[in-house]
Amino acid sequence: MRKIRKKVQINIPFVMLHDSYMDRFLEEGFNPEIGFDAEALERFGREDFEQVAKNCLERGLRVTFHAPFVDLSPGSPDPEIWRLTRRRYEQVVELIALFKPRTIVCHAGFEKRRYGYLQDVWFEKSIAMWTWLGNRVHEEGARLMLENVFEDSPDELLPLFQSLDRNKVGFCFDIGHQSAFSGTPLKTWIASLGPFIGQLHLHDNSGKGDEHIALGKGHIDFTTFFQLLRKAVTDPPLVTLEPHQEEEVMPSLEFLGREWPWE
Repeated sequence: MRKIRKKVQINIPFVMLHDSYMDRFLEEGFNPEIGFDAEALERFGREDFEQVAKNCLERGLRVTFHAPFVDLSPGSPDPEIWRLTRRRYEQVVELIALFKPRTIVCHAGFEKRRYGYLQDVWFEKSIAMWTWLGNRVHEEGARLMLENVFEDSPDELLPLFQSLDRNKVGFCFDIGHQSAFSGTPLKTWIASLGPFIGQLHLHDNSGKGDEHIALGKGHIDFTTFFQLLRKAVTDPPLVTLEPHQEEEVMPSLEFLGREWPWE
């Protein structure tokens, strides 16, 4: 358990980490993937962020970030929405020097039902956003990761990764989202985007919704997933566990400790 614990991140919103869970993370030695939303960025000041960062780094915790995503659109054709999205990302970039995160995860954000009729424009605006952000994050010593959410097929993301510098922008493959929202087989996702995978978001579900339950409690075939992944990627990716209930964390760690295919 202790060995696998050192290898993974546990997702936690900054508000919850600051208000309730900092001591628990320090006691357990959990590496946090800190989620920044509008409340965190508006409610807290520099001193608040500095204190949490100091707590993490002094205890030797490895940090990753999850950028805001609610109501943001990195490929929006509306210049005001696009600028607001960029401003929120800029606020997170300003925190890199404090926390020294390995990665920053952003939702790629493509939804065919919303943007399919203007897909070319959406990709043009997205590539501009991710090129700028990938360079900024890289300059600060971290790496940008783009995560799948509502994308039905890897074909909806492949043009992005082919157009971006893969040393600066990688793919964060969320297996729970693929299970809940994609009709495309898992092996197709990995065959297409495997070379870009640099991080994983792991949680389970019944296939009927984005339930974020403990690994092994849903229908996702993690054994097959890890077998496919081992063949597709050269180096072990970073891993973030994303159970949404506190009681699901330890079962997920235990499951991953049994199933993780790398030493």
